[in-house]
Amino acid sequence: MKRFAIITVGFLLLLPASVLGQSRSRTTKRSTSPKTTAPAADTAAIATRNEAANKVANQIKNLSAFLYLLGGVAKGIEQIDIASKNDASSPVVKQNEQNKIKLQSTFTDFRVGLDALEIYFRSTPGLQSYYLKLAGSASGAADAEALAKQGQFDRAGRTLLGVVNRLTDVLVIMP
Repeated sequence: MKRFAIITVGFLLLLPASVLGQSRSRTTKRSTSPKTTAPAADTAAIATRNEAANKVANQIKNLSAFLYLLGGVAKGIEQIDIASKNDASSPVVKQNEQNKIKLQSTFTDFRVGLDALEIYFRSTPGLQSYYLKLAGSASGAADAEALAKQGQFDRAGRTLLGVVNRLTDVLVIMP
């Protein structure tokens, strides 16, 4: 009996582990019929959504880069304003005013871009359902633009952060 047990154990050790691991039978059937492709309408809808998603992503990238730089620029403008309260004719003050105008212009550009994005979503078939989530982005940019024109660049930047959040929400719901 011991001899039988030793032979059985030896035999089991010689069996490959893969034989023991295969517990299900292979009944997979190979299909010879050609796969069906998506209809042209679905392909067009997917292309439209991809294009729209790329436009939203570009706005997010541009706004994020701008907001990253805005913090330092706004702080510098504020410091120059404080330091030059008594000397309004210095070249540094004049350069600071030009920087403010350029910064305000950038806020305007973002508002215009977001207006165009909202119009695109509202007027493009297949994107109207996403427009509901996007609506208000241009309004937020307009609020930021108004704050920038008042010289409140920090608050304007915070308002644009809300716009970035809205755009991100739109991108998340797009398949």
